Amino acid sequence: MKKLFLILPLIGALLFCACGGGKKQVLQPVSGPYADPAIRAISTQIDAQPGDAALFFKRAKAFRALGADSVALIDLKQAVQLDSSKANYFSAIGELLFEHKDIDGSVLWFTKAIRIDPKDPVAHLKFARILVFMNDNQKAFNEVNTVLRRDPYNAEAYFLKGVVYKNLDDTAKAMSSFQTSVQVDPGYQPSILQLALLYAAQKDTIALQYFDNAYAADTTQLMPWYGKAMFYQDKGDYEKAKKVYSMCLRKDPTYTDAYFNTGWILMHQDSLEKAVSQFSEVLKLETANFNAYYNRGLCYELLKRKEEAKADYKSALQYNEDYQEPKNGLKRLSK
Repeated sequence: MKKLFLILPLIGALLFCACGGGKKQVLQPVSGPYADPAIRAISTQIDAQPGDAALFFKRAKAFRALGADSVALIDLKQAVQLDSSKANYFSAIGELLFEHKDIDGSVLWFTKAIRIDPKDPVAHLKFARILVFMNDNQKAFNEVNTVLRRDPYNAEAYFLKGVVYKNLDDTAKAMSSFQTSVQVDPGYQPSILQLALLYAAQKDTIALQYFDNAYAADTTQLMPWYGKAMFYQDKGDYEKAKKVYSMCLRKDPTYTDAYFNTGWILMHQDSLEKAVSQFSEVLKLETANFNAYYNRGLCYELLKRKEEAKADYKSALQYNEDYQEPKNGLKRLSK
């Protein structure tokens, strides 16, 4: 698996400072992400105690909060080098690598964490997530059950169990596991959202309440609102759907799925000019969105704007040469 990390140059670092008696002290960099006040405070502690692994681990977490994952990885590996007895240090590296799609590397580090502490729930659950991603459901079950045997009130474990059942198309057991997760932790948003999606698939209106609860549990995530809008859209309640998509866009003006679906609804309501505007907003943000080109082209065709329709159909095929609908559109317009 190709690694995605680019190790940042430690520009402006003062590597060594001569001290009395010829003793040398390592000084921490002061530029780039190291210039952040919170980072500098921890770096000062590291200068005083360069052998303290916990300080490097603490600073790695601070780097992660800043989005500086490359230097966070450097600190995590330094923490492991200084103290190889802490399973959570190894787990942290595994999690970071997994987030950057280095699956092989993440498996290696989680395996090391479990070897150090076979009872570490964090390592088992993080490893289970990787196994779910790899569709290795039985091994994922094993990791989850290892945690539940020690901690029968672990919401994340029940969530992952539900995901495995969902992958196996056992909806009843999946819903039961997600429900148990929410009973253990009423604010566990991933399980609430999964219940909303499963109820929505069954066209059960209780899904709407779960979508609301999922958003209340984490207002930084717009997926619950999007799911609620899709529920209305699938029912043909277009006005309510548009209202919720509008809420999404007020919260995040770059949310292209909300623009696209609003355009789709407007097109089906014969508001073609307005639909064109929505698909155009998508293309401002995603210039290679062939579905948006096709749908805008279809609007142009229905509006009798033949040349603009042709141009959009050709653009759709430029980004997806196997897309049959724009091919059909060009055939219609060539008659």
